[in-house]
Amino acid sequence: MADNRVNPVPRHVAIIMDGNGRWAKERGSPRLKGHEAGAQSVRVVIKACRDAGVEFLTLYAFSVENWSRPKAEVDGLMRLLVRFMDDQEHELHENRVRLRVIGRLADLPDVVMNSLNRVMERTAGYTDHQLVLALSYGGRTEIAHAARRIAEQVKAGTLQPESVDEACVAANLYAPDIPYPDLLIRTSGEMRISNFLLWQLSYAELYVTPVCWPDFREPHFRAALDDYARRSRRFGGIEPEVKR
Repeated sequence: MADNRVNPVPRHVAIIMDGNGRWAKERGSPRLKGHEAGAQSVRVVIKACRDAGVEFLTLYAFSVENWSRPKAEVDGLMRLLVRFMDDQEHELHENRVRLRVIGRLADLPDVVMNSLNRVMERTAGYTDHQLVLALSYGGRTEIAHAARRIAEQVKAGTLQPESVDEACVAANLYAPDIPYPDLLIRTSGEMRISNFLLWQLSYAELYVTPVCWPDFREPHFRAALDDYARRSRRFGGIEPEVKR
């Protein structure tokens, strides 16, 4: 059985960046200030991933449910995303990081998609590290999207119903070429995955920290990697025996 102690560095880390609102409330600030502070943590973690040898970093940046938040907050988040792309692009080039986006992208304002498309096109040639932003994303929405694509193929006669298996579903997800996360980090202490990568997280190791996302820094990220390195991943099997 697989034992990831042989390779202690996860290839793919996914993060639920939680606690921006709580962080702002504790300081008597508007929620948007928490999101602005959280942008610095994103910069820190991108660099920490590169330094640690993590190839893929997926960030849960905006869920399909987040559209129900107050319009002022949503509009502020969209402006912050455009500003982050403008400010961060040179660092992505410097670190040779490719930007990708998954989610229900048609929901996003044109100005946001224009900014994202510009950076994705300019970083498309980088292969060592990838930053994946989940925007207007929901795990159930993604699985429904895959089911709809499969149904269309069956209807068109290009796919037989008996050929629909796990590999077929996986091939119709938003980014089927990206390996599944090895490690999921959630900040602010909440014990749930909040409709994030429901298919892909089936065998991911979970790490929850009470630290709110705006305070999350490289030592916190290293602590998560160290914890991961001490685990044995069995993928439904049993603990391998240690030969003495």
